[in-house]
Amino acid sequence: MSRLQKENKNRCSRCGGSNFVSDHQNGEIVCSSCGLVIEEDQIDMGPEWRAFTPQERNSRQRTGLGMSYTLYDKGLSTVFKGDRDANGNRLKDETRIKMDRLRRYDNRSKFDETWRRNLSIAMAELDRMTAALHLPHNIKEQAAILYRKALKMDLIRGRSIDAFVAATIYAACRQNTVPRPLKEISKLSPREHGEIARTYRLLLREMKLKMPIDGPMKFIPSIAAKLNLRRDTEQMAVEILRQARDRNGLSGKDPRGLAAAALYMACIRNDDKRIQKDVAGAAGTTEVTLRNRLRGLEKILKTVESVGVPEVTSPPRCP
Repeated sequence: MSRLQKENKNRCSRCGGSNFVSDHQNGEIVCSSCGLVIEEDQIDMGPEWRAFTPQERNSRQRTGLGMSYTLYDKGLSTVFKGDRDANGNRLKDETRIKMDRLRRYDNRSKFDETWRRNLSIAMAELDRMTAALHLPHNIKEQAAILYRKALKMDLIRGRSIDAFVAATIYAACRQNTVPRPLKEISKLSPREHGEIARTYRLLLREMKLKMPIDGPMKFIPSIAAKLNLRRDTEQMAVEILRQARDRNGLSGKDPRGLAAAALYMACIRNDDKRIQKDVAGAAGTTEVTLRNRLRGLEKILKTVESVGVPEVTSPPRCP
Protein backbone atom coordinates (compact mmCIF):
# COMPACT_ATOMS: atom_id res chain seq x y z
CA MET A 1 0.00 0.00 0.00
CA SER A 2 1.44 3.36 -1.03
CA ARG A 3 1.73 6.42 1.18
CA LEU A 4 -1.12 8.17 -0.68
CA GLN A 5 -3.43 5.19 -0.19
CA LYS A 6 -2.67 5.12 3.54
CA GLU A 7 -3.49 8.82 3.86
CA ASN A 8 -6.77 8.36 1.97
CA LYS A 9 -7.71 5.43 4.23
CA ASN A 10 -7.31 7.60 7.32
CA ARG A 11 -9.54 10.36 5.92
CA CYS A 12 -13.27 10.66 5.34
CA SER A 13 -14.24 9.98 1.72
CA ARG A 14 -16.96 12.69 1.81
CA CYS A 15 -15.44 15.69 3.62
CA GLY A 16 -11.78 14.67 3.92
CA GLY A 17 -11.80 14.94 7.71
CA SER A 18 -9.55 12.82 9.92
CA ASN A 19 -11.45 12.96 13.23
CA PHE A 20 -13.42 9.75 13.80
CA VAL A 21 -15.70 8.69 16.65
CA SER A 22 -16.05 5.05 17.73
CA ASP A 23 -19.57 3.96 18.65
CA HIS A 24 -18.97 0.73 20.58
CA GLN A 25 -22.67 0.15 21.25
CA ASN A 26 -23.52 -0.04 17.54
CA GLY A 27 -20.12 -1.24 16.39
CA GLU A 28 -19.52 1.72 14.05
CA ILE A 29 -16.83 4.31 13.32
CA VAL A 30 -18.37 7.68 12.35
CA CYS A 31 -16.80 10.86 10.94
CA SER A 32 -17.23 13.63 13.52
CA SER A 33 -17.51 16.33 10.83
CA CYS A 34 -20.18 15.04 8.43
CA GLY A 35 -21.55 11.96 10.23
CA LEU A 36 -20.58 9.47 7.49
CA VAL A 37 -20.29 5.89 8.75
CA ILE A 38 -16.71 4.89 7.89
CA GLU A 39 -16.88 1.32 9.21
CA GLU A 40 -19.63 -0.84 10.65
CA ASP A 41 -20.21 -4.29 12.17
CA GLN A 42 -17.06 -4.09 14.27
CA ILE A 43 -16.25 -7.05 16.50
CA ASP A 44 -15.79 -6.38 20.20
CA MET A 45 -12.68 -8.33 21.27
CA GLY A 46 -13.28 -7.75 24.98
CA PRO A 47 -15.09 -10.05 27.43
CA GLU A 48 -18.84 -10.40 27.32
CA TRP A 49 -19.13 -10.06 31.11
CA ARG A 50 -18.93 -6.98 33.32
CA ALA A 51 -17.01 -6.57 36.58
CA PHE A 52 -17.00 -3.70 39.04
CA THR A 53 -14.32 -4.82 41.55
CA PRO A 54 -10.90 -6.46 41.13
CA GLN A 55 -12.09 -9.55 43.01
CA GLU A 56 -15.07 -9.91 40.70
CA ARG A 57 -12.87 -9.43 37.64
CA ASN A 58 -10.43 -12.13 38.78
CA SER A 59 -13.22 -14.58 39.57
CA ARG A 60 -14.78 -14.22 36.11
CA GLN A 61 -11.59 -14.57 34.08
CA ARG A 62 -11.37 -17.86 32.23
CA THR A 63 -7.69 -17.72 31.36
CA GLY A 64 -4.68 -18.35 33.55
CA LEU A 65 -1.22 -16.84 33.62
CA GLY A 66 0.73 -16.24 30.46
CA MET A 67 3.65 -18.40 29.42
CA SER A 68 6.44 -18.24 31.99
CA TYR A 69 9.78 -20.07 32.18
CA THR A 70 9.48 -20.17 35.97
CA LEU A 71 6.77 -22.86 35.70
CA TYR A 72 7.98 -26.37 34.89
CA ASP A 73 5.47 -26.68 32.02
CA LYS A 74 5.68 -22.94 31.14
CA GLY A 75 2.05 -22.56 32.26
CA LEU A 76 0.71 -24.40 29.19
CA SER A 77 -0.52 -27.57 30.89
CA THR A 78 -3.84 -29.31 30.28
CA VAL A 79 -6.35 -29.65 33.10
CA PHE A 80 -9.16 -32.18 33.49
CA LYS A 81 -11.38 -30.70 36.14
CA GLY A 82 -14.89 -31.23 37.48
CA ASP A 83 -17.68 -33.61 36.56
CA ARG A 84 -19.90 -31.20 34.58
CA ASP A 85 -19.97 -30.06 30.97
CA ALA A 86 -19.73 -26.50 29.59
CA ASN A 87 -23.44 -25.88 30.25
CA GLY A 88 -23.17 -26.96 33.88
CA ASN A 89 -25.01 -30.24 33.37
CA ARG A 90 -23.74 -33.31 35.21
CA LEU A 91 -21.86 -35.78 33.04
CA LYS A 92 -23.08 -39.28 32.47
CA ASP A 93 -21.42 -42.04 34.48
CA GLU A 94 -19.70 -43.48 31.44
CA THR A 95 -18.31 -40.08 30.38
CA ARG A 96 -17.25 -39.22 33.93
CA ILE A 97 -15.30 -42.48 34.28
CA LYS A 98 -13.63 -41.80 30.94
CA MET A 99 -12.64 -38.27 32.02
CA ASP A 100 -11.24 -39.60 35.30
CA ARG A 101 -9.15 -42.10 33.39
CA LEU A 102 -7.88 -39.37 31.03
CA ARG A 103 -7.04 -37.15 34.00
CA ARG A 104 -5.02 -39.97 35.59
CA TYR A 105 -3.11 -40.68 32.37
CA ASP A 106 -2.43 -36.98 31.87
CA ASN A 107 -0.98 -36.55 35.36
CA ARG A 108 1.24 -39.58 34.92
CA SER A 109 2.51 -38.48 31.52
CA LYS A 110 3.58 -35.08 32.89
CA PHE A 111 6.12 -36.67 35.23
CA ASP A 112 7.01 -39.68 33.13
CA GLU A 113 10.24 -38.10 31.88
CA THR A 114 13.16 -37.29 34.16
CA TRP A 115 13.65 -33.74 32.88
CA ARG A 116 10.04 -32.88 33.76
CA ARG A 117 10.52 -34.13 37.31
CA ASN A 118 13.79 -32.22 37.49
CA LEU A 119 12.13 -28.97 36.39
CA SER A 120 9.25 -29.48 38.79
CA ILE A 121 11.65 -29.69 41.76
CA ALA A 122 13.93 -26.91 40.52
CA MET A 123 11.18 -24.37 39.79
CA ALA A 124 9.67 -24.90 43.25
CA GLU A 125 13.08 -24.23 44.83
CA LEU A 126 13.60 -21.22 42.55
CA ASP A 127 10.26 -19.74 43.61
CA ARG A 128 11.13 -20.20 47.29
CA MET A 129 14.58 -18.63 47.07
CA THR A 130 13.61 -15.64 44.92
CA ALA A 131 10.72 -14.87 47.29
CA ALA A 132 13.07 -15.01 50.29
CA LEU A 133 15.64 -12.78 48.52
CA HIS A 134 12.93 -10.29 47.38
CA LEU A 135 14.13 -10.46 43.77
CA PRO A 136 12.12 -8.95 40.89
CA HIS A 137 10.31 -11.12 38.37
CA ASN A 138 12.79 -10.50 35.54
CA ILE A 139 15.64 -11.95 37.66
CA LYS A 140 13.49 -15.00 38.38
CA GLU A 141 12.72 -15.47 34.68
CA GLN A 142 16.38 -15.16 33.67
CA ALA A 143 17.47 -17.63 36.35
CA ALA A 144 14.86 -20.12 35.08
CA ILE A 145 16.15 -19.69 31.50
CA LEU A 146 19.75 -20.31 32.64
CA TYR A 147 18.66 -23.44 34.51
CA ARG A 148 16.78 -24.76 31.48
CA LYS A 149 19.87 -24.20 29.31
CA ALA A 150 22.03 -26.06 31.84
CA LEU A 151 19.52 -28.91 31.88
CA LYS A 152 19.51 -29.06 28.08
CA MET A 153 23.33 -29.16 28.05
CA ASP A 154 23.18 -32.10 30.51
CA LEU A 155 25.24 -30.26 33.13
CA ILE A 156 22.99 -31.26 36.04
CA ARG A 157 23.37 -35.02 35.64
CA GLY A 158 25.00 -36.36 38.80
CA ARG A 159 24.99 -32.94 40.49
CA SER A 160 22.72 -31.17 42.97
CA ILE A 161 19.57 -29.46 41.71
CA ASP A 162 19.56 -27.04 44.65
CA ALA A 163 23.16 -25.97 43.94
CA PHE A 164 22.33 -25.24 40.31
CA VAL A 165 19.26 -23.22 41.30
CA ALA A 166 21.31 -21.07 43.69
CA ALA A 167 24.08 -20.67 41.10
CA THR A 168 21.65 -19.56 38.38
CA ILE A 169 20.06 -17.02 40.75
CA TYR A 170 23.48 -15.55 41.51
CA ALA A 171 24.37 -15.51 37.80
CA ALA A 172 21.11 -13.72 36.94
CA CYS A 173 21.78 -11.13 39.67
CA ARG A 174 25.29 -10.55 38.34
CA GLN A 175 24.09 -10.14 34.76
CA ASN A 176 21.49 -7.55 35.82
CA THR A 177 23.84 -5.79 38.30
CA VAL A 178 21.58 -6.58 41.27
CA PRO A 179 23.71 -6.50 44.45
CA ARG A 180 23.19 -9.91 46.04
CA PRO A 181 26.36 -11.57 47.42
CA LEU A 182 26.88 -15.29 47.00
CA LYS A 183 27.06 -15.76 50.76
CA GLU A 184 23.56 -14.32 51.19
CA ILE A 185 22.20 -16.69 48.53
CA SER A 186 24.07 -19.65 50.05
CA LYS A 187 22.47 -19.04 53.46
CA LEU A 188 19.03 -19.70 51.98
CA SER A 189 20.10 -22.81 50.07
CA PRO A 190 20.32 -26.29 51.62
CA ARG A 191 23.71 -26.78 49.89
CA GLU A 192 27.11 -25.63 51.14
CA HIS A 193 28.67 -22.35 50.03
CA GLY A 194 31.66 -24.08 48.43
CA GLU A 195 29.46 -26.37 46.33
CA ILE A 196 27.39 -23.44 45.04
CA ALA A 197 30.57 -21.51 44.18
CA ARG A 198 31.92 -24.52 42.22
CA THR A 199 28.61 -24.85 40.40
CA TYR A 200 28.65 -21.15 39.51
CA ARG A 201 32.16 -21.46 38.07
CA LEU A 202 30.98 -24.51 36.10
CA LEU A 203 28.15 -22.44 34.61
CA LEU A 204 30.55 -19.68 33.59
CA ARG A 205 32.95 -22.15 31.99
CA GLU A 206 30.51 -24.41 30.16
CA MET A 207 27.96 -21.79 29.11
CA LYS A 208 30.63 -19.15 28.33
CA LEU A 209 28.89 -16.44 30.34
CA LYS A 210 30.45 -12.99 30.53
CA MET A 211 29.66 -11.19 33.76
CA PRO A 212 29.96 -7.41 34.23
CA ILE A 213 32.56 -6.31 36.75
CA ASP A 214 31.06 -4.96 39.96
CA GLY A 215 32.20 -1.51 41.03
CA PRO A 216 32.55 -0.50 44.68
CA MET A 217 30.03 2.34 44.27
CA LYS A 218 27.26 -0.20 43.77
CA PHE A 219 27.69 -1.50 47.33
CA ILE A 220 27.75 1.89 49.05
CA PRO A 221 23.93 2.26 49.53
CA SER A 222 23.41 -1.22 51.00
CA ILE A 223 26.34 -0.95 53.43
CA ALA A 224 25.32 2.59 54.45
CA ALA A 225 21.75 1.43 55.10
CA LYS A 226 22.98 -1.37 57.39
CA LEU A 227 25.12 1.12 59.33
CA ASN A 228 22.33 3.75 59.40
CA LEU A 229 24.65 6.47 58.05
CA ARG A 230 23.65 9.95 57.04
CA ARG A 231 23.09 10.86 53.41
CA ASP A 232 25.99 13.32 53.29
CA THR A 233 28.36 10.61 54.58
CA GLU A 234 27.23 8.28 51.81
CA GLN A 235 27.77 11.02 49.21
CA MET A 236 31.27 11.69 50.53
CA ALA A 237 32.16 7.99 50.24
CA VAL A 238 31.05 8.00 46.61
CA GLU A 239 33.19 11.08 45.93
CA ILE A 240 36.21 9.40 47.54
CA LEU A 241 35.79 6.38 45.28
CA ARG A 242 35.30 8.62 42.24
CA GLN A 243 38.60 10.41 42.85
CA ALA A 244 40.37 7.09 43.46
CA ARG A 245 38.92 5.72 40.22
CA ASP A 246 40.23 8.71 38.28
CA ARG A 247 43.70 7.77 39.56
CA ASN A 248 43.20 4.08 38.57
CA GLY A 249 43.32 3.08 42.22
CA LEU A 250 40.33 0.70 42.19
CA SER A 251 41.52 -1.97 39.75
CA GLY A 252 42.36 -5.40 41.12
CA LYS A 253 40.77 -4.80 44.52
CA ASP A 254 37.72 -6.35 46.15
CA PRO A 255 34.85 -3.90 45.54
CA ARG A 256 33.26 -4.59 48.92
CA GLY A 257 36.51 -3.87 50.74
CA LEU A 258 36.93 -0.62 48.82
CA ALA A 259 33.35 0.42 49.56
CA ALA A 260 33.83 -0.33 53.27
CA ALA A 261 37.11 1.64 53.39
CA ALA A 262 35.57 4.63 51.62
CA LEU A 263 32.60 4.65 54.00
CA TYR A 264 34.87 4.37 57.05
CA MET A 265 36.99 7.27 55.79
CA ALA A 266 33.86 9.32 55.13
CA CYS A 267 32.56 8.54 58.63
CA ILE A 268 35.75 9.90 60.19
CA ARG A 269 35.83 13.06 58.06
CA ASN A 270 32.11 13.75 58.45
CA ASP A 271 31.96 13.10 62.21
CA ASP A 272 29.54 10.20 61.70
CA LYS A 273 31.87 7.68 63.28
CA ARG A 274 31.49 3.90 63.26
CA ILE A 275 33.97 1.32 64.50
CA GLN A 276 35.89 -0.80 62.01
CA LYS A 277 34.28 -4.04 63.18
CA ASP A 278 30.76 -2.79 62.38
CA VAL A 279 31.75 -1.42 58.97
CA ALA A 280 33.57 -4.62 58.00
CA GLY A 281 30.67 -6.76 59.20
CA ALA A 282 28.13 -4.73 57.20
CA ALA A 283 30.30 -5.08 54.08
CA GLY A 284 30.90 -8.81 54.55
CA THR A 285 34.68 -8.42 54.72
CA THR A 286 37.37 -8.56 57.40
CA GLU A 287 38.91 -5.77 59.46
CA VAL A 288 42.35 -6.55 58.01
CA THR A 289 41.03 -6.03 54.46
CA LEU A 290 39.33 -2.83 55.58
CA ARG A 291 42.58 -1.41 57.00
CA ASN A 292 44.59 -2.41 53.91
CA ARG A 293 42.10 -0.77 51.54
CA LEU A 294 41.96 2.27 53.84
CA ARG A 295 45.73 2.77 53.63
CA GLY A 296 45.55 2.46 49.85
CA LEU A 297 42.80 5.08 49.57
CA GLU A 298 44.65 7.49 51.89
CA LYS A 299 47.77 7.16 49.73
CA ILE A 300 45.78 7.83 46.55
CA LEU A 301 44.01 10.86 48.04
CA LYS A 302 47.33 12.32 49.19
CA THR A 303 48.51 12.04 45.59
CA VAL A 304 45.35 13.79 44.42
CA GLU A 305 45.88 16.65 46.89
CA SER A 306 49.53 17.02 45.90
CA VAL A 307 48.64 17.72 42.24
CA GLY A 308 46.19 20.46 43.17
CA VAL A 309 42.84 18.64 43.13
CA PRO A 310 40.48 20.01 45.82
CA GLU A 311 40.08 17.85 48.89
CA VAL A 312 36.86 15.92 49.43
CA THR A 313 34.67 18.02 51.69
CA SER A 314 31.38 17.35 53.32
CA PRO A 315 28.30 18.86 51.63
CA PRO A 316 26.55 21.57 53.68
CA ARG A 317 23.92 20.28 56.08
CA CYS A 318 20.45 21.62 56.37
CA PRO A 319 19.97 23.72 59.54
